[in-house]
Amino acid sequence: MFKEFLIKKMIKAKVPGVSDEQIDQVIALVQKNPALFQQVAKEVEAKVKGGMGQEQAMRDVMQAHQEEIRALMK
Repeated sequence: MFKEFLIKKMIKAKVPGVSDEQIDQVIALVQKNPALFQQVAKEVEAKVKGGMGQEQAMRDVMQAHQEEIRALMK
């Protein structure tokens, strides 16, 4: 519970304007398949180190994994 609280605070600080409901949805998805989101983070980091902007890297990686993420949302 405390861990979720800290994660919510971190997300709110990094992405202002996100509702508590949206944050809860993200946390639930990550908890369903943490390995997928660790892989996403590694891929984004590699693209950023390769010179790509962070937003573009995130879009590309999330698009590549969109089917897996959609499956989690069902």
